[in-house]
Amino acid sequence: MQLLKRGVLVDGAIRVSSEWALPAGHRAAVRSCVILAHGAGSDMHDPLLSFVHRTLAEHGIPAVKFNFPYKELGRKAPDPMPRLEATWRAVLREVRNDARIGPTRMVIGGRSMGGRVASHIAAQGDGGDALLFLGYPLHPAGKPEQMRAEHLPRLRCPLLFVQGTRDALCDMARLDAVLATLRSGFRLHRVEGGDHAFRVLRRLRRDENEVWGEIASVVVGWVRSLDRPA
Repeated sequence: MQLLKRGVLVDGAIRVSSEWALPAGHRAAVRSCVILAHGAGSDMHDPLLSFVHRTLAEHGIPAVKFNFPYKELGRKAPDPMPRLEATWRAVLREVRNDARIGPTRMVIGGRSMGGRVASHIAAQGDGGDALLFLGYPLHPAGKPEQMRAEHLPRLRCPLLFVQGTRDALCDMARLDAVLATLRSGFRLHRVEGGDHAFRVLRRLRRDENEVWGEIASVVVGWVRSLDRPA
């Protein structure tokens, strides 16, 4: 596996960092490349995001992760949605134009807010060919009535939702109701007892490495399945 760091120009003087994990010999095992964005309170060095990013490359799947501008500048408050979306589009262009990867399928998504923004550009017709959500933020914590799902039925690509069953930002019953409205193919993987950060209840006696391994295995298997005939 080879790790490459490179800047991505978003617009004007705005440039963000990205890290590319390429399989050994740059020979991908599948026809996909996975691009991952971080959640609102972290950056591209988020431990779980980095674990999935690295595991994908170790299994022959090129993976890219990147920062949004506010984190690049050391700020806490997320950028406005138009800038977050513009950053996603810029990273997509950068990856599509890189001859070393040359994927035919772009899988986009990431942790919480990063995955949500990816779904916005996909619903607008500007995104990838499949969507990966590592904890979709369906609503603010404690406010399940404020849903963030109005655009999801417009998606027409394969979707993977990895959700903790006690995620304060995703009531599972409400998520099930949303999934029933989708016209695209989807898979829901529940991490039993997991919160929004996929920390599980102590009584389940599962450590972080085991949970992260489960999540990464599901992601790798799903990306590989996209190559198989329906």
